[in-house]
Amino acid sequence: MTARQIDPPEHRYADELTFLAEADGGPRPPGWRLTPRAVVTFVAGSGGAPVQGRVIEPKFVGERALVERCVVTLAGERGLLLVGEPGTAKSMLSELLAAAICGTSALAVQGTAGTSEDQLRYGWNYALLLAKGPSSESLMPSPIFTAMRTGAVARVEEITRCLPEVQDALVSIMSERRISVPELAGQDEATSYAVPGFCLIATANLRDRGVSEMSAALKRRFNFEVVPPIADLDAEVALVTRQARAAVERGGATFAVDDAVLETLVTAFRDLRTGSSAEGWEVERPSSVMSTAEAVAVAASIGLSVAYLPGPDPLSLLPGHLLGVVRKDDPADAERLLAYWDGALRRRAEAGARMWRQLWEHRDVLRD
Repeated sequence: MTARQIDPPEHRYADELTFLAEADGGPRPPGWRLTPRAVVTFVAGSGGAPVQGRVIEPKFVGERALVERCVVTLAGERGLLLVGEPGTAKSMLSELLAAAICGTSALAVQGTAGTSEDQLRYGWNYALLLAKGPSSESLMPSPIFTAMRTGAVARVEEITRCLPEVQDALVSIMSERRISVPELAGQDEATSYAVPGFCLIATANLRDRGVSEMSAALKRRFNFEVVPPIADLDAEVALVTRQARAAVERGGATFAVDDAVLETLVTAFRDLRTGSSAEGWEVERPSSVMSTAEAVAVAASIGLSVAYLPGPDPLSLLPGHLLGVVRKDDPADAERLLAYWDGALRRRAEAGARMWRQLWEHRDVLRD
């Protein structure tokens, strides 16, 4: 098999999905491969308790109640809209849910300003269309069309980036559960109906709320679930460590960044994200997104530097990477980062914390 940089969850966890399908013989909604209970266990883990002798580790770090609400929504064939700040693993959660429910997370449309209605409904193979005319053979179904026909989960990423008229193509699909193809009038395939198991998961960033506002009609067809940032420091450190190690090892290197460095990195991200330190000191928030995903990217970069360019203290690399993150949206955020160094970080250094004293010594990097 050709090596992949990232395996989709249905491949990465294929053995676990097969195990859960056999281990839980409870009732399943029509078309589902796992029971709703098994889907929750697959996504959120078994809480350390073995399932028939096997402990299921969590893949999504967040409230179990959130996962349960998502699963119940999909079991009722309602649309599910996951909203939240960028980098809160909305897409990953949608992929995990799709993989557990129908065995594939690949039936997805990436929403952009250039996404067309055809990409949500259907298009045509124009060579066959010109040669044979409109037919089921020349029809090119969208991922959503395919999910309707097969009773699978379709996903729409960044739905608010699609133009309103494109979004509205989903209204009839989600209410009538069918797609009509006028070009095939008089043929059996002129109307395709959704088979049991079809449902739709969409994601939207809170930062994109004003890009293409969803219509009231479309909003009514979704249950909204907010995916918040990870609340627990230890859980976020563990996730950043796990993801960064995986990224470095994919590059053929060994991940050798000290746990204390990673905890310092994540703590800095959390301070800047929330606008407050763990001690209660006020921190000026940058406009850039200080997400867990960005923290993973920085941790992986430091890990690769340690592996391939050994020499500098890994902690000395952190200020430069932080500066790169905060300057993505607004150059003025560099001054906010410097204010953080002169505020909360300096107070920790003065209190005697070794890692923070070392970081303080690299303040000049922020002036470069």
